[in-house]
Amino acid sequence: MPWCTRCGTGLSQHEMHEGYKPVKDLSIFARFPVVGRDGEYFLVWTTTPWTLSSNTAIAVNKELTYAKVRQGDAVYYLSEKLVPTVVGRKGDYEVLETTPGSAFEGWFYKGPYDENENQKVEGPGHPVIFWPDVAETDGTGIVHIAPGCGKEDFELGKAFDLPVISPITDEGIFVDGFGDLTGRDAHDVADLVVEDFKNKSVLYGTEKYEHSYPHCWRCGTALLFRCVDEWFIAMDAWREEIKEVAKKINWIPGYGLDLELDWLTNMRDWMISKKRYWGLALPIWKCADDECGHFEVIGGKDELKECAVAGWDTFDGHSPHRPFIDDVEIECAKCGGRARRIKDVGNPWLDAGIVPYSTTFYNTDRAEWKKWIPADLVLECFPGQFRNWFYALLAMSTMMENIPPFKTLVGHALVRDEHGKEMHKSAGNAIWFDEAADHVGVDVMRWMYCRHETTTNLNFGYTSAKEIRGKFVNTYWNTHAFYVNYARVANFVPKDHADVPVAERPEFDRWILDRLAAAIERSRKGFDNYNLRQCVLASEEFLEDLSNWYIRHNRRRFWGGLDNKDVLAAFQTLFTCLDGLTRLVAPIVPFLAEEVYRNAVRAADENAPASVHHLAYPEAHPEWRNDALAADMGSLSRVTHLVLSAREGAKLRVRQPLAKIVVGPTSKAEKQALEKADAFLRENLNVKAVEVAEPATPSPATRVVKPNFKTLGKKTRPENESVRRVDRGRRRNAVAPKLGGAEETFSLDFDGETMEFTREDFTVEEHSEQGTHVAADGDLWVMLDTTITPELEREGVMRDLLRRLQMMRKDAGLEIEDRCAVVYQTDGALAQVVDEWRDTIMEELLCTRLDPGDPRRGRHRRQIRRRHDACRAGEGRLMLRPLPSFGTFPQSTLWSWRPLPSRNVNLVA
Repeated sequence: MPWCTRCGTGLSQHEMHEGYKPVKDLSIFARFPVVGRDGEYFLVWTTTPWTLSSNTAIAVNKELTYAKVRQGDAVYYLSEKLVPTVVGRKGDYEVLETTPGSAFEGWFYKGPYDENENQKVEGPGHPVIFWPDVAETDGTGIVHIAPGCGKEDFELGKAFDLPVISPITDEGIFVDGFGDLTGRDAHDVADLVVEDFKNKSVLYGTEKYEHSYPHCWRCGTALLFRCVDEWFIAMDAWREEIKEVAKKINWIPGYGLDLELDWLTNMRDWMISKKRYWGLALPIWKCADDECGHFEVIGGKDELKECAVAGWDTFDGHSPHRPFIDDVEIECAKCGGRARRIKDVGNPWLDAGIVPYSTTFYNTDRAEWKKWIPADLVLECFPGQFRNWFYALLAMSTMMENIPPFKTLVGHALVRDEHGKEMHKSAGNAIWFDEAADHVGVDVMRWMYCRHETTTNLNFGYTSAKEIRGKFVNTYWNTHAFYVNYARVANFVPKDHADVPVAERPEFDRWILDRLAAAIERSRKGFDNYNLRQCVLASEEFLEDLSNWYIRHNRRRFWGGLDNKDVLAAFQTLFTCLDGLTRLVAPIVPFLAEEVYRNAVRAADENAPASVHHLAYPEAHPEWRNDALAADMGSLSRVTHLVLSAREGAKLRVRQPLAKIVVGPTSKAEKQALEKADAFLRENLNVKAVEVAEPATPSPATRVVKPNFKTLGKKTRPENESVRRVDRGRRRNAVAPKLGGAEETFSLDFDGETMEFTREDFTVEEHSEQGTHVAADGDLWVMLDTTITPELEREGVMRDLLRRLQMMRKDAGLEIEDRCAVVYQTDGALAQVVDEWRDTIMEELLCTRLDPGDPRRGRHRRQIRRRHDACRAGEGRLMLRPLPSFGTFPQSTLWSWRPLPSRNVNLVA
């Protein structure tokens, strides 16, 4: 059995699989003298030198070819295939002959420790046996066999009636009778064996060999194999039944079932005993008479009490653990003698596997047990549990009731550091939970875990946590802050106003409610199917629509009075969306959702439930769904992103107005949606005019197809001018449609020769005409008029100036309703911009005075330097002075702006 000398116990097959590690061990090439053939040796190789102490045979493969090799004064036998890598490394050699492994039948050899008193040499020497598993991938093709030091060796020992020598104690120490090895730790004798073999002239060579070796999954100690008595459950009779039970479970991901079935197919008998003192005592009583050997399994305390003939009084009142239960003796049912409990305790996976029965009243209230089992969910890390907990649960439940112990299993991979490496304290990359919670916040961590694909390792670290905070947490918090601020200014309290019917609200409102309804449907489906990632992504996508699309393009609607139906609809829509989103994410980010709820809902309605966690999860609203509206808004979004991409390509900032854009839609429905949203597009895209072409209108860009000679050079001759000229004329027209198709490969005819090409063989460049810039996304294209007139440039300067002034408002700590005064000093060019756009600047800035003067005495000052390729816009200085509120916007007694949460919660800090 695989044995841990530190834990002092054997490991079962599935436990041993958990601890394999790559190690470099000292391996030994030994030469064992062939009996009756002076100067001839079997070359044997092992990575566990300590086991040579108990060698009783060597094994060869009948089907392999072995070579007889002369090197120096000695002759060696080994696999013909391995001669160059083994013998060849030590110098010249001569292959005398080759022979099949079967020719070694009846041969014997002398062992390296035949002088030890524990060796059991019978006949002329140790035998050569045949084993089909002997391979020639490494070593010598000859394997040394020690039946007391390995599972396969032990089985071969039984098959060939070999002596079994057990050299070590529970602690891995060599017992008496092994010469210089006696009293030494088996882990540390490799060098001693090498030195001994040198003295005996049986050492051929050594090398460091890297291989995967089993270690204890608990403590990490390298395992040794020793011959011990253990107790097993014979699994062959249960194997197929367990498989059928496993197939009734919903495995997420689905390949989990395949992994479990593979284990069930290849598993051996289940070792259930442990030699250590602690653990649940195995209820096995064995006859004290070794000749009788009868044993009996006791089913419970009541049965034990009936069978007990001694020791019950000592045990009575105690749990079934050692030492008290060891005093109980029963009568042997076979010979009538005394039977005593074996000293072994149970494998801990026995306890883990019986949980669905031991903790749910199975023995005392079967009706109550049926309410709980099968359990709804098991959530556990995948690696290893197929052989451990999942296997134990399945085996026990199959044996007990032949039912699945659980309905659904969600498995996940491991948590690593940001670079994908395992976290270890010794490596300095371990992150403790308390440290991470203080540093990034527990809600950020929850969101990271829930949004991650469970089948891949999660690379956890502060950089990725910062990305999550910026992408979701801060956006969510700022969206709620926008609502709270504007609702406070407008004194909007949801319960005080009758709802504007959804059908009567603007398209933008109905669209974002459609997106909310879709997010609710996806989230409910995700929770129902244990797919938290789906819930997280649904909320993230909705928040993106709400923050960066709905609010950004409807900001002006929140600056009116609540007697205006459009303003009221905007507030009600935003409140519904924020409330719905908060309840959607509350199970995943409970602290953040609670803070938002108290600010946005509870602060405006003292009668609202005290906590968001007292509310029901959002219900789907099919009446809000509007696929046609969603498609129209999707078209606007695509055009918007494409125009932004085109601006970037043309190096035109967003705040620079353009005279015109032309859009080439993909369908009649898309054309209608764009034309209907003309005013929105002009304002949103900062252009003076939007023209929508007919669907399928070709892009105004010139497409140039060019050969890629890096790949074509492998397919065509350099002198093939037909291919070189493929970017011009008729051939270009032939290639372009092929590149726009779905196929990765296509054929073309060149001067009567048909050739096969791939997309990689050509590139397509699009060139815009002078004064324009074209960008495309599939069949959708946009063309920008890039000519900037002086009027357009001055408006662009105004927008830049206005942004700087807005930043000065923010730096001055002004609330959104606060007024200010601006004093400026500038030259003629920038002064012209201020004079031309004075009313717009004052309106946007909530500015009551915009006067020339000396800004150097002001507290909030900024110097402006503005350059442009087309002209010099000017320079200047600005001073912004806050003014007292005019009281235009009434303050609510309910609304209050709550500060960011304390560091104990640390949601967004």
